[in-house]
Amino acid sequence: MGPEHAIILAGGIGSRMLPASSLIPKEIMPLIDTPAINYTISEIKNAGIKNIHVVVNQQKLWMAELLISNNNNIKELKQIRPDLSENILNPIKDVKFHIHIQKEQLGFANAISYAIESITGPFLVLLGDNLLMKSHLPPTIDPKTPRSNASLKLIEKYKQNRLPVVGLHKVPNEELSSFGVVKKINGKITEIIEKPNLEEAPSNSVLCGRYLFTEDFKDLLMKFPVDKYGELQSIAIQKYWMEGIGLDYVDLDDHEWYDSGRPEMWLKAQIDHALNRDDMKNEFKTWLNQKLLD
Repeated sequence: MGPEHAIILAGGIGSRMLPASSLIPKEIMPLIDTPAINYTISEIKNAGIKNIHVVVNQQKLWMAELLISNNNNIKELKQIRPDLSENILNPIKDVKFHIHIQKEQLGFANAISYAIESITGPFLVLLGDNLLMKSHLPPTIDPKTPRSNASLKLIEKYKQNRLPVVGLHKVPNEELSSFGVVKKINGKITEIIEKPNLEEAPSNSVLCGRYLFTEDFKDLLMKFPVDKYGELQSIAIQKYWMEGIGLDYVDLDDHEWYDSGRPEMWLKAQIDHALNRDDMKNEFKTWLNQKLLD
């Protein structure tokens, strides 16, 4: 059996996207015409997960409630845009959707703790502002045609060894200091270095916001308490696995990695996505080339 639950972490303030994120949470900022969270939910559903948990802060509760509102008003939305499938307009269709409110911002593992009591067995964790895109289909094409296989790849890896798994993506040297960089030996992660300088970085592979954690995570939250480890609580837990049962990984370099929490990266995401969408790439490329010549 694989995981039956997935957690989307969406409690962050989005400080790098201010002032935009003061009004629009980074998790629902549009990738051209589709909110980022729609792609995240579609990725989870493509992996066969039917229980989706979203962790938000009190100020972003309305974002999660809006998804439920769309679920209740789908007929009206379909009348407005009959060309869009119900799965596009209502991403939480056919899943159980759970909302959890994060009372304090105490790091990655602590955010998971707000949902963990509702979960049994292994589970996926996805950063709500990180998209892993395999294809660039317009929203008029049903999301049952997968845009991302990232979560599915983590599950397939888990089924091989029954170990916790993280998703990795390569980045250029100049960006390594912004991420958790991993060292890999014999198919396992042996070290995670947070935001190293270039000389300290053991590779170009970094954590990219996709995780599959085993059921013992709940007990490890107590073994490595947040009041002692703070925001490094999750690193302490992963180190425990690395030194014990092992920490698996999957490379997701076959996916484009977009981050709606970083202004320049999100701008590049819009351009890259537009240049790859069949319904707009030719016209957009012509316009862009003309602008570059002006």
